[in-house]
Amino acid sequence: MVLRMATVYRPEACWVGGEVKRGAELCVGDDGRVLATAPAGAEVVALPGRVLLPGFVNGHSHAFQRVLRGRTEFLAPGHERDDFWSWREAMYAAATTLSPDDLYVVSRQAFLEMALAGITTVGEFHYLHHQSDGTPYADEHELALRVISAARDVGLRIVLLRVVYARAGFQVQPNPRQQRFLDPDAATSLRRATELAARVARDPLVSVGLAPHSVRAVPLPWLAELSRGWPSGPLHMHVAEQPAEVKACLEEHQRRPVELLNDAGLLSERFTAVHAIHLERGEVERLARTGATVCACPSTERNLGDGVVPADELLAAQVPISLGSDSQAHIDLLDEARQLEGHLRLVRQRRNVLDPRKGQPEGLGRRLLQCLTSSGARSLGVNAGGLNPGESADFVTLSLAHPSLVGAPEGLEPALALGASSAAVRDVAVAGRLVVKDGHHAAEDAVARDFSACVRRLYG
Repeated sequence: MVLRMATVYRPEACWVGGEVKRGAELCVGDDGRVLATAPAGAEVVALPGRVLLPGFVNGHSHAFQRVLRGRTEFLAPGHERDDFWSWREAMYAAATTLSPDDLYVVSRQAFLEMALAGITTVGEFHYLHHQSDGTPYADEHELALRVISAARDVGLRIVLLRVVYARAGFQVQPNPRQQRFLDPDAATSLRRATELAARVARDPLVSVGLAPHSVRAVPLPWLAELSRGWPSGPLHMHVAEQPAEVKACLEEHQRRPVELLNDAGLLSERFTAVHAIHLERGEVERLARTGATVCACPSTERNLGDGVVPADELLAAQVPISLGSDSQAHIDLLDEARQLEGHLRLVRQRRNVLDPRKGQPEGLGRRLLQCLTSSGARSLGVNAGGLNPGESADFVTLSLAHPSLVGAPEGLEPALALGASSAAVRDVAVAGRLVVKDGHHAAEDAVARDFSACVRRLYG
């Protein structure tokens, strides 16, 4: 019998069984999966002064919005205030200008930044489907495939969440800037998502989920049809992001968003409510009973003035929370975890709001690291996130010599989740293959050069 080759990584500390343990190691087989024990002859890679964690999972991303960074942070002439809805029009203006080549270049820049920040899997909430006038490309999946190629060229695992978009909203006139997003009916949306999944099925690092955009963009009959027609795989949806969305849902359906989604049959263990900010207690309980998860995007929710996710209420009800970079105003999932807790400290006016209250100094840090890893993997339906035997060996290492981690306590989790800078990231591996080594990606200069040229073309 010939033993397969394997690699044993020996950092100073390693994530094992849901916690960081000093002196532990990770064994990776040649198939890119975690092994329980190392076979004879395995290569040993020493990683002194580093801590090894599961790769971070970005549960909600709009990669193309990376082009907006720094371009919407002012009050437009004639406007006394700015909010999600005014920002959205600026975002739509950018969305209508991107060619397939532009979309690839911009997405690749976003994904590169993710890799450098320790992200190994991205859930891409993709709704740029057609040409600017709404005419489908000769290949209906042209833009989705460009985004997928951008992620794979960087080395990331991607779950392409194919968005379903039907309308501008309840009793709202059509918005010409949304024509790139629209499908003619739910059956077409399902067909396109199913065909896309078949197109990428040979790549083990690519999968497809379905994403009804929101209750304002998808009417109830569509929601019910989508629920019946997508029998497996992740379902993601923007839910209760703004008070105006909740108000419109009540006016159209006489039900709040979570109640409506439950009636449509969408809520289950494979459903993720993105944002889920403006919830009532009964909606939290409904999400818990159905096994649904929530994806919080604190940096975007702060940037857009959306509000604060009630993460304390959700976690108390056993609703898992993952994290996403969303609008790419900032790509740093460690910071997203800090903001999840930090925003609540301001709202509740107390400290350690999300501590699980088990009297463990590592408890809060451990919980936030789970949001970064295993909760995101569950939301996206990928076999990763815990570095358990049989899972994909998606991992990140951070340098304990980095200024943000120097002098960390014996229990490392709080220092990692609440103090570490993403600049401490040194190595990033997807399915056992190193994508980032010693803090650098082989393509980072070329990617930056192409992105800069693209931005100059778009904005002059």
